[in-house]
Order: sequence, then C-alpha cells, then structure tokens
Amino acid sequence: MNPTTSPSPRDRILAAAHDLFYRDGIRATGIDRVIAEAGVTKVTFYRQFPSKAELVRAFLDHRHDVWMAWFVDALGRHGAREGGGTAPLLAALGEWFAADAYRGCAFLNTVVELGADQPEVRAVAQRHKADMAELIAGLLPAGPDAATADAIATAVDGAILRAQMDGAPGPALAALERLLGALECHAAH
Repeated sequence: MNPTTSPSPRDRILAAAHDLFYRDGIRATGIDRVIAEAGVTKVTFYRQFPSKAELVRAFLDHRHDVWMAWFVDALGRHGAREGGGTAPLLAALGEWFAADAYRGCAFLNTVVELGADQPEVRAVAQRHKADMAELIAGLLPAGPDAATADAIATAVDGAILRAQMDGAPGPALAALERLLGALECHAAH
C-alpha cells in the first residue's frame, strides 16, 4: 500500500474490529460500534463482511498474521536461533505480557467466548497454536521435537492466562521458566 493512500474501508473495518474485539471481547462489541470506529456506513460494512461471524474469522486471520510476525521478530530481538534454547521465548513473552494493551491470547479468548457457537473459530485457533508450537520446536536445543514443543506451547498458554488473570507478568513468567527448564532437561535425556 502506498503510504499516502488511506486504508481501504475493509482495512479500516478490520483494524477497528481487531482493536475492539481484542480489548473488549467479541460479544461485547456490536457491529454498530465497529462501524463507528471504522468510519464507514452500514452498507459499506455489509458489503465487506456480510455477517459478524465473517468479520470474526477475518479478525482471527488478521490477528494470526500480525501476532506471528511480531512473535518471530520478538524472538529474533531476544537472540533466538535454531536449537538455541527457550530463553528468547521467555523474553518475548515478558515483552508482550508487560504491554499496556495486553489482554491475553485473542485465540483463547475467542474460543472461550464463541467456540461452542462457531466451531470454525476453534479450527483457526488450533492452526494458530500449531504454528506457534512449530516455532517453539525450532528453539529446542535437542532439535525439533513436536511432543516437547507441544508441551511448551501448552505451558505458554497457561502463562498467557495467568498473566492475564494476575494483571502482572512476574508470577506467570517465573512458573513458565521453571517448566521450560524441566522440559528442556527432559528432552535432552
């Protein structure tokens, strides 16, 4: 996109939905609020997204792309390298947990809110978690190990929820660091 060109109506709607859904939740955010934030008409909104369910799927796809790009970048900033261990994972998560806008994992939150009503939401969240576990697998000193990466990804999800619940990253990161040490030690033997 040309930097002098304003975002398309679809992009404005998606950006507004992203911020509102992540901050306030999906059920708490009505379409009229998204329309107002995006500065579009109802007709324009419904041309782009015929239903709220379609907007939710687009939000999750967008969130996946944005978050994964951030995650890869954050891991790199914290020294991640293939087989180099999970210390960069802790640092990256600490950075995210301390952010003012942190409200947990958009995928976990959405599954809790809508999983029973929209099974496709669960599928998008599972894909996101699988992609995250794949990145984690590459960090493992003993080489990529899907079972250990999945265990770490599950521990990360627990830390995400704990940091969200506590409103502070410290206890979640301390518990995760202990678990990561044990899992890496187990994987090395």
